[in-house]
Amino acid sequence: MIETGDYTVIDLEMTGLQPKTDKIIEVGAVKVRNGQVVGTLEFMVDPGCPIPEKIRELTGITDEMVCGGKTEDEAVEELLEFIGDDILVGQNVIFDYSFLKQWAINHKRPLEMKAWDTLRLAQKLLPKDQPKKLEALCTYFHIERTRAHRALDDALETKLVFEKLVDLAKQEDEELLEPKILQYKAKRQTPATAHQLQRLKEFVELHQIKDEIIYERLTRSEASRLMDKYLAIYGRKP
Repeated sequence: MIETGDYTVIDLEMTGLQPKTDKIIEVGAVKVRNGQVVGTLEFMVDPGCPIPEKIRELTGITDEMVCGGKTEDEAVEELLEFIGDDILVGQNVIFDYSFLKQWAINHKRPLEMKAWDTLRLAQKLLPKDQPKKLEALCTYFHIERTRAHRALDDALETKLVFEKLVDLAKQEDEELLEPKILQYKAKRQTPATAHQLQRLKEFVELHQIKDEIIYERLTRSEASRLMDKYLAIYGRKP
């Protein structure tokens, strides 16, 4: 029998969908032992950039809420320490994991994890015409939704969905409960060069660009894309 009583559920809120360019803004995690919640983690993360309007509308998280939050490094370090050697549980967990893996690659840190994915389990166990998003799964299993798209609330609801899916899998096909090794390939992002930053700062000052730019957090690719964007808008001369 595959044991499913000990694990950590994670849910992250981000500024967008791309691990290479978007940032974590909220972390939620739930540690479970023998099916019972024994610890939770919840905090805001300062992304160092304005939160896009569509993300503010979706999550209710504002720039003011993340101001003064943990840095990305502090956030990921604390989350990984909380997870320890646990198997992960998450709704489309590879998405959240991709942000952690990108961070680990950038910092030359090894990171390999196993997980149970409630999305994958739902796709295997529920009717094909049943929507598989977390909100729909909560409705299907009569689980109350509180603060949708807030990290800890989503993690707690994912735990309840997981328990329902485990019950179904034990009846239909217990092999579905074998945890899977998460696979996400990414390249290391290196910090922007001194030359890139100097050129960008001079251009911003020359054209009096008002964007908020956290220069020390820019990668080479981000600095290059930002410079290309400004050149397309302003041209090479004032």
